[in-house]
Amino acid sequence: MLLGKKRKLGRRIEEITVGEKLSMTEKIEDKDILLYLGLTDDANPLYIQHDYASQTPFEKPIVPSIMLTGMITSAISKYLPGPGSHILSQDIEFPKPVYHYGTVEFLFEVIEVVRDKHTIVISVIGMNEKNETVILGKVKVCPPHRLEEIHGRALDNF
Repeated sequence: MLLGKKRKLGRRIEEITVGEKLSMTEKIEDKDILLYLGLTDDANPLYIQHDYASQTPFEKPIVPSIMLTGMITSAISKYLPGPGSHILSQDIEFPKPVYHYGTVEFLFEVIEVVRDKHTIVISVIGMNEKNETVILGKVKVCPPHRLEEIHGRALDNF
């Protein structure tokens, strides 16, 4: 049990300002795609079958969009604002596909801080190795809350 142990939490809303940026690069390998497909039991041939994908406008297998969304949520959970944050909503577009072995350069930027509602809005842009936009979006996030001291009431959830 983690009760009373030190936790590494992300930044609270009062520590976040409009204009903050985070850049992150992800290379998509076969192992990542296979892990995702195995966990979700997704057998879409567009994601794994070269013979099928070659007959589509994509011409080769593509990375599932929801897997790319997972990379976005992971960056928010790990870095901006970090551990303890929670995504409230997201609006994400995928104007071009990402292919197996592709690299995506993500740029996250805080574009709005609403202290009275305890939310921030982060814009997300993803570019592939050809410098083409493959991801465009906005994510509304609740940053970590200030924690109270541990007391008897905290045990009510166990």
